[in-house]
Amino acid sequence: MENPLKVVHGDSREAIKAIPDDTFQCVITSPPYWGVRDYGVGGQIGAEPDLNDYIQDLVSIFSEVRRVLKPDGTFWLNIGNTYTSGGRKWRQEDGKNKGRAMSYRPPTPEGLKKKDLIGVAWMLAMACQLDGWYLRNDIIWHKPNCQPESVKDRLTVSHEYMFLFTKSERYFFDQQSIKEQFQNGNGKKNERTIWSINTEPCPEAHFAVFPRALVRPCVLAGTKPDDLILDPFYGAGTVGMVSKELGRRCVGIELNPDFIEIAKRRTDAIQASLIHLV
Repeated sequence: MENPLKVVHGDSREAIKAIPDDTFQCVITSPPYWGVRDYGVGGQIGAEPDLNDYIQDLVSIFSEVRRVLKPDGTFWLNIGNTYTSGGRKWRQEDGKNKGRAMSYRPPTPEGLKKKDLIGVAWMLAMACQLDGWYLRNDIIWHKPNCQPESVKDRLTVSHEYMFLFTKSERYFFDQQSIKEQFQNGNGKKNERTIWSINTEPCPEAHFAVFPRALVRPCVLAGTKPDDLILDPFYGAGTVGMVSKELGRRCVGIELNPDFIEIAKRRTDAIQASLIHLV
């Protein structure tokens, strides 16, 4: 098998345009959430003052994703909802989560109120559907070890979404590879749409990372060994790590060079552990 991992340093809005049509069997990604993190990079997605610009930025990128995806490919999108900033212009770091610190906060979107829940996840999903994607599943990622919240007038948020999109009406989907065992041990059932998966710490980064257990079923259901996977928001490289573990190839696109270094160290560790097992 050729080199299973390639990372492109650049803005996914431009870098993906150089990729030929119908290249990837599967795309798995989690873009920056709107107004939630300041990654310290100019032009970063998620820092748009206008929510509509954020949605349009992602829809445009995912339109290119559809172009580079094979006709029978799948696209798995992890995204969470957020709240309006309540008029606050910045946010101090949290003792338990230094990555929460932000030098900016986007204004409350037109038509919404302070303390409103913004349905960003579903806004994006529906916009992608209108742009031509087949929306096949909304999967609830339940986080049993979710980040505690000090709020007193609403429930603590303990879930995000994983949306399954396809380019075509018919597509490759290996249902058998992710079936669940019945509790009585007699046979297996189709995977359900609620996945209870703990978040996974990354000591090198002050930001949330994909847990590998969230990515594995996407890789198993959406690809065969040696297939090529794309993550246009590569971050700390979890999709690349899982691709290596499962014998797939991966291309990542990442704007922040610091994240690329973190991803390289993490994927090198996976490679070393695989060699040790052999």
